[in-house]
Amino acid sequence: MNQTNRRRLLRFIPALIWMGVIFGFSSRTGDEMNTMLPFFQKLFPNMASFDWGHFLAYFLLAAALDYGIGVRGDRFLYKLLIIIGCGLYGVTDEFHQSFVGGRMPDVMDIRNDMIGAAIWVILVSIPILKKRWRKVAP
Repeated sequence: MNQTNRRRLLRFIPALIWMGVIFGFSSRTGDEMNTMLPFFQKLFPNMASFDWGHFLAYFLLAAALDYGIGVRGDRFLYKLLIIIGCGLYGVTDEFHQSFVGGRMPDVMDIRNDMIGAAIWVILVSIPILKKRWRKVAP
């Protein structure tokens, strides 16, 4: 493997680490998770059924994947792959949760995962934000 390919692979380390963090949160029981993010329901009472934890986790995963992909992430196909990749990881996350006490798979969590990823992709497509992001993730 040449130096350029090695550098490209290393750029995905933040995404892999974040996937590990998501896996760790998915390993917590339902009671543990219910005490971690209640402030979102207080801030947005009309969106109590929306899982902000999933939204935020996959918003950040999309950012980490975009960082790994680099400037190619500006292409529509890669934006779509980021959203699909987050959705697929969300499916594995829900499967994993089915083995954890007090947790159960929920298709609405996958929806929230993909909304988080899509919002990242949309935000980073705004020209001024894209310009700043590409200084960090060329």
